[in-house]
Amino acid sequence: MPFKDVPNTVDFVSQEHETLRFWRETDAFNKLRSLRKGGPRFGFTDGPITANNPMGVHHAWGRTYKDLFLRYKAMQGFDQRWQNGFDCQGLWVEVNVEKELGFKSKRDIEEYGLAEFVKLCKQRVLKYAAVQTEQSIRLGYWMDWNDTDLLQILGEKLGEDPNQAITVQGPLGPVTGTAEQIVGQLGLPQLGGSYFTFSDENNYLIWTMLKKCYENGWLYKGRDVMPWCARCGTGISQHEIVTDGYQELTHRSIFMRFPLLERPGESLLVWTTTPWTLTSNVAAAVHPELPYLLLAQDGQKFWLAKGAVENAIRGEFQVLDEKLGEQMLGWRYRGPFDELPAVREHQ
Repeated sequence: MPFKDVPNTVDFVSQEHETLRFWRETDAFNKLRSLRKGGPRFGFTDGPITANNPMGVHHAWGRTYKDLFLRYKAMQGFDQRWQNGFDCQGLWVEVNVEKELGFKSKRDIEEYGLAEFVKLCKQRVLKYAAVQTEQSIRLGYWMDWNDTDLLQILGEKLGEDPNQAITVQGPLGPVTGTAEQIVGQLGLPQLGGSYFTFSDENNYLIWTMLKKCYENGWLYKGRDVMPWCARCGTGISQHEIVTDGYQELTHRSIFMRFPLLERPGESLLVWTTTPWTLTSNVAAAVHPELPYLLLAQDGQKFWLAKGAVENAIRGEFQVLDEKLGEQMLGWRYRGPFDELPAVREHQ
């Protein structure tokens, strides 16, 4: 028989393992890299996943797209970097280590010891970098992966004594240093594999960049409004962290009439989603190039943007006039609470 029998039931899982085994036995990935070596370069830097927990379905989804695009560019003949990344810093890792230790505040970290706490954070990163690497390989993601056993061993050595001397095998030959020094070289050419944001090179480059910014006078001390975590004792810079603590609600908007002083009987129809700012209102904004209409409804006359009529007005109305925003500049109006006496601030 020239063809094998085709079963009427398909075992997709066994097919996946068969494909992975074929790639492993034939060294397919490295053969592809050899074939494309010296070809036109295509730069692709992976947006690093935080090595903090096992991957979720959403991570696998994104990584499937990345793998597909890299394979497509390889089919076009491009020589690529093929390097995955791991994010190793920030509150994500710290908070999970604090939970494991039962800490309640940042003062607990100070009592425990900053160096010991940082070491635990690095160990967590190495542990889950190995887990996520194994998951990615199982997913079929082609990358220059680290040996997951080596990542686990480095985590253990770091926990035993970060200053103990060890030797590991890299793609260019053996590399010797303390456990902490070896961990700080992950992702560099001498060790290969994924890049880690806690590497010495990454940290030194960040400090070099900040130094140059300082020397050029680009850094300044100022004040700004930002979300602040009282428990963590730090500003929250991650948008995801901010939104994680909020529930989306729908509120009705506020519409107000601001009577115009030089145009008796006419008002501005003002819309705002922040009514608490009305007490401090000093101006109303118009776009100089947009058209604004004067409408009459129920004995009232008010100006509003032509494009806002459909959403802002209900019922019958009459259009009395139309002007561009630039023609309205300088109009004065009576704002909310203007009738209240001004309060002079005590010096």
